[in-house]
Amino acid sequence: MQNGYFQLVNALGGYGLQIFQPKDGGADVNLQEVLNYLERESVPYDPMAIKKAILSGEDTVCFLERKDCPALEETYSIEVSQDNMQVILRFYPASQSGKRTTMDSVIRDLRYRNVVYGIQMNVLQDHFMSDGIYGTDLIVAKGKEPRHGTDASVRYYFNTDVHAQPTLKDDGTVDYFHLNMINPCRKGQLLAEIIPEDEGEYGITVQGAKIRPRQVKKAHLEFGHNIEISEDRKKLTSLVDGHVSLVEGKVFVSDVYEVENVDLSTGNIEFEGSVQVRGNVSSNFEIRAGGNVVISGVVEGACIEAGGNIIIARGMNGMAKGILKAGGNIVAKFLENATVSAGGYVNTESILHSNVTASTEIQVTGKRGFITGGHVRAGQRIEVKTLGATLGAPTVVEVGVDPEKKAEYMKLQKEISEIVKNIRSIQPILASFTEKKNRGVRFTPDQLNYIRNSAATMETQKKSLEEKNARMQELQMEFNPQEKAAVIVKGEVYPGTTIIIGDSSMQVKNTYQYCRFERIDGDVKATAI
Repeated sequence: MQNGYFQLVNALGGYGLQIFQPKDGGADVNLQEVLNYLERESVPYDPMAIKKAILSGEDTVCFLERKDCPALEETYSIEVSQDNMQVILRFYPASQSGKRTTMDSVIRDLRYRNVVYGIQMNVLQDHFMSDGIYGTDLIVAKGKEPRHGTDASVRYYFNTDVHAQPTLKDDGTVDYFHLNMINPCRKGQLLAEIIPEDEGEYGITVQGAKIRPRQVKKAHLEFGHNIEISEDRKKLTSLVDGHVSLVEGKVFVSDVYEVENVDLSTGNIEFEGSVQVRGNVSSNFEIRAGGNVVISGVVEGACIEAGGNIIIARGMNGMAKGILKAGGNIVAKFLENATVSAGGYVNTESILHSNVTASTEIQVTGKRGFITGGHVRAGQRIEVKTLGATLGAPTVVEVGVDPEKKAEYMKLQKEISEIVKNIRSIQPILASFTEKKNRGVRFTPDQLNYIRNSAATMETQKKSLEEKNARMQELQMEFNPQEKAAVIVKGEVYPGTTIIIGDSSMQVKNTYQYCRFERIDGDVKATAI
């Protein structure tokens, strides 16, 4: 492939411009480039005649003047890219009676322009050792891009993202006893280590200036009791046989606290590790654990909080006062008259008149698989067999927005309203003070102290308002419902049910079967599964 180019040549009775047409798909001769060259060399021309010669598609000479062909030396243009990472040279041939420039003179010119790095000698040699490469941009110098490094990271040697789901047995019931959701560890076991950061390498511009790679982040290990850190602070090892978990970036190893039942014989339980209850949890008692809580029996109107997962093999009857709160997932046979909040997913066979919240998803599976009454929220999706009830019990299901962030948003709205109210109550005081001061009114020390306190309160309130408004804007940007947010019903949906996806809602007025509710064009719509 060869681009088209041009050259001043002798012609009958004078001289003209030789147009060399491109070959093998090369670029055409650029008319404006030709005119600029002739202007630069003070050569008279007829632009229409030159344009006609270029468009002829054939090698041809466009007559210019009845004089001897001027002896013009080979020239070139030098262009340094805006980022100083490459230099482009474009050669223009000498006239037929002119001389070629030299490679040494080009290199001197590059040096004069402070081009000292990455000169492509082979490209220049290709030009000067041939008849010339014209009408073509030649990259004659290249800078070196920086090699960006990588941040340090922490490698964990245990499962940090436990998503084990209960097994659905052939008879339609769910096996809540074999979930493999707890990570056992042995004394001396390596739990985590830091993979050091890679600083990367500097780049260099064609002028020899260094280009710094992006700054990388270091990492550090956070851990609780029963863990030893190495002298170089890069490795964590367990000091005991127990269970390991990762809670908000912190590694915990704990022995499991086991009891038969939680009742009057035990009182409330507060334990840094995991708690295993072989029987039941009676009403009005509390379990607070840093790890997981596993209960083999029934939970009544109790309060259970866990940094990890909560597993209740026989379900919970909250009696309108029971609370479950887990940093991880919640798995229970049934949830009735309870308030439930999970940092991960919720999996159960039925939800009755309960307020249930999950950051990711809620699955109501098994033989019954129903949600009746209450308010059920999930960040991503809800999957259920039967939604609502034939008697029309008010049932609300909501997906598409992180429930915790939505709660934070509602709280911020109230706080901002209160701050604005406070600011409006202080403004008249400060305005009155300024007016009286301008009139020359003298104030007592107590009055001046009161004004100073009011001004300080005003500044604090304004700063708080600015911070809270900024946080609200951040949350608003995250409130667009996720593309995959959906409510999936594998049985029936009854009238009286409200389905909310993001900021759109739908009041179910007719019975639907085997359908998927999604947000389409701003509205909640039902589609077939």
